[in-house]
Formats: sequence, structure tokens, C-alpha cells
Amino acid sequence: MLFPFQLGSVKTYTKLVEQADTATFESGEVHPVYATFSLGRDAEWACRLFVLEMKEDDEEGIGTFLKIEHASPALLGSTVVFEATLQSAIGNSVICSFTAKVGDRLVAFGETGQKILKKEKLNAIFGSI
Repeated sequence: MLFPFQLGSVKTYTKLVEQADTATFESGEVHPVYATFSLGRDAEWACRLFVLEMKEDDEEGIGTFLKIEHASPALLGSTVVFEATLQSAIGNSVICSFTAKVGDRLVAFGETGQKILKKEKLNAIFGSI
């Protein structure tokens, strides 16, 4: 595992809210806004941008937790800017905080965790289930 960052380093990811990102379940669309579960996926991606530069060729990242506080809605067609901040990297554990905003308005904030493991170890874990 590489560590080319300092704690407090920031990565940015921009997401346009599309129809596939709305709060829609088997019963249909609940609201035409950015769903919390879609927001979580994209928050994880923003934080994974660190992992992509930290993992070596024989390693891969795997999520360990996701915490989201949804503060306000992001409408269909909105541009949401995620700012991920590297909070800690201890051993193979990487923790980031994030904010998601539309302009200056806070949409969500939270934290994600990932571990970087050897691909061989991940394959063994998946194969044993």
C-alpha cells in the first residue's frame, strides 16, 4: 500500500443528478430528487479516489462503512460537488469525511471507510462464503 497523501488532503468529484439517481423503488418513484442511497454510492466513489492512488497493482479496496447525514434535497438535473477529505490512514484502513453541495448549499455530509487488501486475500474471502 502506498501513501502519497497527507492527512487533510482533498479530492473532488462532480455528479449530475440523473433519473437513475432518484428515490425510486419497486413500487415506483418516491421523489424526483437525489436518493440517499445514490448519494452514498457517489460519496464512496469520491473517497475511493484516494484508494485508487494508494493501492498497488496486487491490491484492491473494499468498503467497511458509510455514514450519511442528508441535509437538503438535490433536484434532478442538479450538479452536486463532493469534497472528500482524508481523515486517517492507519495500517490498511482509510477513512475519509465528505461533504456534498449544490452551489453553497449543503446537501449531505458524512464519513466512509475502506480497507486496502491483497486481491489474493479478497478472492480467498469471497471464495469461502
